[in-house]
Amino acid sequence: MKIKLLTLFFILSAVSFQAQIKTPQPSPSSKVEQTIGLTDVTLEYSRPSMRGRVIYGNLVPYGEKWRTGANANTKFTFSTDVEIGGKKLKKGTYAIYTIPNKSSWDVILYSDASNWGLPQKWDDSKVAVKVSVKPEAMPFTFETFEMGFDNLADPNHGSLFILWEKTLISVKITVPTDKIALKSIEKTMAGPSANDYFNAGRFYHQTGKNMKKSLEYVSKATDMNPDAWWMFREKSLIQAEIGDKKGAIASAQKSLAGAQKAGNADYVKMNKESIAEWSK
Repeated sequence: MKIKLLTLFFILSAVSFQAQIKTPQPSPSSKVEQTIGLTDVTLEYSRPSMRGRVIYGNLVPYGEKWRTGANANTKFTFSTDVEIGGKKLKKGTYAIYTIPNKSSWDVILYSDASNWGLPQKWDDSKVAVKVSVKPEAMPFTFETFEMGFDNLADPNHGSLFILWEKTLISVKITVPTDKIALKSIEKTMAGPSANDYFNAGRFYHQTGKNMKKSLEYVSKATDMNPDAWWMFREKSLIQAEIGDKKGAIASAQKSLAGAQKAGNADYVKMNKESIAEWSK
């Protein structure tokens, strides 16, 4: 009996040690997702509160790098290349750091976003963008640190804002909306591409839905891209299936020549075997 009670005691102790106490974070995390024009932008950060403290010039010293928020890095992610304050930035994820001053702020986009707060060793080569902006004094006090996006009326632009205490920082974001939209329009109005025709024809072939349409679409694809030997392989199979062995051999020979030139042994083997079979 004593052994059973002792065993039960150890089991209960182990469970209690594994249990996790859940309490709210003093600086809760936040995630803001925003589409600016045709660019998806994501902001992940933690939100500290004033709690009676003087922030700028005290808790956050002037002239020193600041993590800009709390806890892990504030992360800024773009789905396209953008411009921050007029400076070009490649798409990807960056950490945001700032250097607050009374009359100006430096906003820094840092390519390594894996740090907890500031990097232990600052690397200037990882500074992707650094811009200076003027802070604005607000008539009200904002207790909790906040970041977000504003000025979205123009699909080519938006603004990142940083707001805490009585200070507002705003940084212009320029996105390539016109470039993306025009490219999409031109592509659509130009009609299907060779790959579009090929994929449609291959679908009809592989599903056995409409062999006539399958050959029509794949033929359009090879007409548009006569060097696409893999497309000619598909065309040869369709032709053989509908009984056009002469056409199948001609298409397979084109596929064979292209595969040999490209050094694709698999297609070389398949085409040689098919030509030999269809030539009987």
